[in-house]
Amino acid sequence: MINFFTEDVRFTFKNKRTCKTWILSALEEEGILKSKKLDELSVIFCSDDYLLEMNKKYLGHDYFTDVITFDNSEGNNFSGDIFISVDRVRENAEIYSQQFVDELYRVIIHGVLHLSGYDDGEKSEQELMRSREDYYLAKR
Repeated sequence: MINFFTEDVRFTFKNKRTCKTWILSALEEEGILKSKKLDELSVIFCSDDYLLEMNKKYLGHDYFTDVITFDNSEGNNFSGDIFISVDRVRENAEIYSQQFVDELYRVIIHGVLHLSGYDDGEKSEQELMRSREDYYLAKR
């Protein structure tokens, strides 16, 4: 089950059904759904301040970010939370001359890829992650 929520922001995410289908197809293509059962995946839209507090509390980082993922998977169940700062996505869209919705979907799939086992700590991992993001965005 894939759900969308908001925390401390007024934000309406459109095309939830289409996004769910897109996420499921990415999880299938990544092989996740062959080995695990989708339990619950939550995408939570929030503010910069909300995500900053989470970043400090859970990761020990004192800076703004656009997305934080929490893998809640146990056994053969795939489960996780993707927290997205709508403020940061809006600002990044402007900085990178992107449409807000395109940047939003990039951040969503970025979180999905993290939950699928991708990391972006090293330059080579960042390049692979960006490549997979571009691939799934093109399929959107």
